[in-house]
Amino acid sequence: MISPKKPSALTKSKSSAKTKPEDSPILIRWRFNIVLAFIFLIFSALIGRLAFIQVVEPDNLIRQGDLRSVRVKALPSARGIISDRNGEPLAVSVPVEAVWADPVTIYKEDGLANKDRWFALADVLGLDRQGLLNKVASNKSRRFIYLQRQVSPAMAKYIRELKIPGIGLKAESRRYYPAGEVSAHLIGVTGIDGHGLEGVERSYDKWLTGEAGKRTIRKDRYGRVVENIALEEREEGKPLQLTIDQRLQAIAYRAVKQGVADYRATSASAILLDVKTGAVLAMVNAPSYNPNNRSNLQSYKMRNRVITDAFEPGSTVKPFVVLAALENGTADMNTVIDTGEGIMRIGGSRVRDTSKVGKADLATILKKSSNIGVTKLALDMPLEALLGMYASVGLGEESGLNLVGETSGIFPSRRRWSKFEIATLAFGYGLSITPIQLAHAYATLGNYGEYQPIHIIDSNQQDLVHQVADRENAKRVLEMLEGVTQPGGTATKAAVPGYRVAAKTGTSRKAISGGYGDEYFAYTAGVAPVSNPRVSLVVMVNEPQGDQYYGGSVAAPIFSEIMKSALQILNVAPDENQFQN
Repeated sequence: MISPKKPSALTKSKSSAKTKPEDSPILIRWRFNIVLAFIFLIFSALIGRLAFIQVVEPDNLIRQGDLRSVRVKALPSARGIISDRNGEPLAVSVPVEAVWADPVTIYKEDGLANKDRWFALADVLGLDRQGLLNKVASNKSRRFIYLQRQVSPAMAKYIRELKIPGIGLKAESRRYYPAGEVSAHLIGVTGIDGHGLEGVERSYDKWLTGEAGKRTIRKDRYGRVVENIALEEREEGKPLQLTIDQRLQAIAYRAVKQGVADYRATSASAILLDVKTGAVLAMVNAPSYNPNNRSNLQSYKMRNRVITDAFEPGSTVKPFVVLAALENGTADMNTVIDTGEGIMRIGGSRVRDTSKVGKADLATILKKSSNIGVTKLALDMPLEALLGMYASVGLGEESGLNLVGETSGIFPSRRRWSKFEIATLAFGYGLSITPIQLAHAYATLGNYGEYQPIHIIDSNQQDLVHQVADRENAKRVLEMLEGVTQPGGTATKAAVPGYRVAAKTGTSRKAISGGYGDEYFAYTAGVAPVSNPRVSLVVMVNEPQGDQYYGGSVAAPIFSEIMKSALQILNVAPDENQFQN
């Protein structure tokens, strides 16, 4: 019997492969849910963050965007022009440019590779070559640094042609002073930022500067303007017209500068006022400085000595002692004073005259500048009358010109006065005043006792005008002063041919610690013409050297030169000196 065949191993494997089900992926649901939950949480967080940024706190995103795209461009205003009474410019603004660098851009574009161009840039700016490179290297992370301010248009053009990456130019303005050193002390100077530092430039800085405008724009990544957001119009600086006459300034400056050279003086000053209006016509000092060259500014040259330097006025106050005596009634035109042998004892002190005068009327007292004569006048009147006269004509008070650095001097105020202190007060010691105060006092005298506030810009101060002395008494004192400039007087060198001039000279020692030194102030003050006074002038020379140091020898010739030119320029008709031979 035939037995059935057993299937082979190969047959078994094939059949089993056919009968076994295929493998399929197994889904683990809890893992799937966790993944979905994480995705949902992340998506929810993104949605929440987006909602917070866009709805709850959108300002921060806007601010960040504006920081990258919004730019504000300043629109600087031009500084106002300063001119004299005739419209001649004394200070103007001229266009210049500032050179700046962007170190980040320079290093990004390898701008330092071409050293020759950098050396050319340093040379044209007057900078050290290596110093310029070091300045850029030490500010690698900055986007803006100044290399040079206020360069000329020619220099700016040359710098543009260098085409150095990261070097730019910015428009600005620079102050230019056509009068230079002639009016430097009065006009002043501005700083690198365009604001006044001295003189009128500083006192009226806000008026001259105006208000800068600005333009707000939006730029794209390429620097193109895509939106004009806002525009604030600029307000230009206002012009300022002064009362001074530049012609008189030039004449007065030339005279005082020559005086400093002739007498080897430390300095000299002159102030010229309009008697009728109180307007300042000229104010000069020597030595001076060039405001167009800021590289060599020195403080002692920049001081406006007409308003800052106080001195003891000496004999120049004697006319006001005579005027006070006439006003108080303790003297009249017939009064005769016996000055004796030229020496007067007061307690343990002495009052001396430089020359023997003897018995003299008031005119002779002034003509010979008698210390004893004015001492007796001062002692015969109440002290309040003398101090009141000094104060009423402007001594011891600021001028009101609103100029920086002005001093009021020293006006004495004591409970008790000795007779000798009153005597020294009568011939100009024991108080200190400035040249502008003395010029104001003589202007008041020349205006027949009418006090006019002095000013340097047109202003209405009529409410401050008042009479401080009788007109007739003031006229009498002026006529007495006319004799001082005539033969026999102490101010003959102050005379002006063809004009009647009333003037008084003075010389005082410089006060030092513990007393007086060996240096002198020499000055001359006066008005002209006597028939109808127009101008008041004071000339002060500080520390003249040599044998000639008296006011009549040093300051009087300068006074005469300035007064002569001033009267001619102002078209004042000669009134012929009645005492002239």
